[in-house]
Amino acid sequence: MTRLKLGRIPDERPVKLTIEVPAPLHRKLIAYGEALAREMGETDPIPPAKVASPMIAGYIDSDKEFAKLWRSRETP
Repeated sequence: MTRLKLGRIPDERPVKLTIEVPAPLHRKLIAYGEALAREMGETDPIPPAKVASPMIAGYIDSDKEFAKLWRSRETP
């Protein structure tokens, strides 16, 4: 079985954010949510909004230049 990059999605209190994505990306998010649910042994697919959030977080967390900027703005 393929190991997807996302693991179990934490159940945290969400902040509503509305975005528009191209239709091809939406289809991929749906397919990813279906694959992730199967991998986690769940019967219902994970909705695109729940899949997109950790993907965006992972992307931001992996950006080293952004991390430098983020740390520099957090002065004690």
